[in-house]
Amino acid sequence: MVNCKWLIGGLLVGLLVACTMPVATAVPSTPFSTQPATVQPTPTLQITLSPSHPAMPASPTPSPAPDSGWELLQAGLERRTIRLLNDNGRQTEQLYLLRIDPALFAFRIGYSPGQPKTLAAWQEETGALLVVNGGFFTEEFLATGLIVVDGQASGSSYVGFGGMVTMDADGVAVRSLVERPYQPTETFAYALQAFPMLVLNGEPAYQNADLDAARRTVIGVDGDGRLLLILAQWGGFTLAELSSYLASADFGLVNALNLDGGTSTGLILANPPESIPAFVAVPSVITISPK
Repeated sequence: MVNCKWLIGGLLVGLLVACTMPVATAVPSTPFSTQPATVQPTPTLQITLSPSHPAMPASPTPSPAPDSGWELLQAGLERRTIRLLNDNGRQTEQLYLLRIDPALFAFRIGYSPGQPKTLAAWQEETGALLVVNGGFFTEEFLATGLIVVDGQASGSSYVGFGGMVTMDADGVAVRSLVERPYQPTETFAYALQAFPMLVLNGEPAYQNADLDAARRTVIGVDGDGRLLLILAQWGGFTLAELSSYLASADFGLVNALNLDGGTSTGLILANPPESIPAFVAVPSVITISPK
């Protein structure tokens, strides 16, 4: 028979041991995050200038002077550029002028009937210092007025309108065909007709109302006998406006004749190299070379 005292004592010891053992507690697992990690931006270094050293504004690009004045390119050849501005200061036209002393330069006409050439081709062929577009021409690239090359005349003279530039050993002359009509007995080394006259005896010569502004090429002579070439390359002038402007400007023009314009207006200067591009090939040009 089991001793009940010992049995009861053993049970009591077992219970005491069980009460003093640590109880295992389930630790929940850390859930896996599907959200991407947030990337912190890299700090940017910011520099604040001291009030004693304020930021200097960038210097504005200076605008060219509206009028360059006459600039000597070489003996007997001067250039002038003029920017014409409206009342708001906005540019409306760009003028390019050359003033040439006939004592130092020779003037000629180049003519290629039916076979127009670019100004670059004319310059390469003639070797001229300066090439500028000539007079008006037909769809067949024939001069609409009289033209004289090396003393040989071709075409028919305008009657009752227009003007003529003549070139010979004595220099260059520009005249009105109304004031002084062409006579078949006249002889010239070179001559070219165009229209209309823009300045006659220092006064505006064309005051007909017109609204057609276009690029313009003008040839004229001043009171000292110098030849002026004037190109309005932006197309801002009507003929009446240009006539009034030329007569009132300080160019000293006595007579000035309008040459072909629009897409024909163009010029090439070989030295210094400068050009105003013509947009079409032309059958006639005026060439200028040192004597």
